[in-house]
Amino acid sequence: MQQLSAYRIMWLICMFDLPVTEGDERKKATQFRNDLLDEGFEMAQFSVYMRHLPSREKADALTKRLIARVPPDGKVSIIIITDKQFGEITSYRNLKPQSPAKKHDQLVLL
Repeated sequence: MQQLSAYRIMWLICMFDLPVTEGDERKKATQFRNDLLDEGFEMAQFSVYMRHLPSREKADALTKRLIARVPPDGKVSIIIITDKQFGEITSYRNLKPQSPAKKHDQLVLL
């Protein structure tokens, strides 16, 4: 059985700035957000979504699926970081430090 490692477990972060001035643009932006939710992402901030993944291979596969759904206009950035790096994120709200993001339980099938 492979040991769980904070250097092997990954976080995929998707940030986007999509145009929403026209009705068709709003529909495409909404569809992209819904696609992210359907793929198991959670919203970290408006237009910033993240997902916990068990390996780099899974993160790469998900990245390919997302790229196929990127709307034609606007900007989408996909970042992959290790769980160790994610644990080093410092967040502030109204100049007050925020608690670290909750750790997801890792399911291991034997």
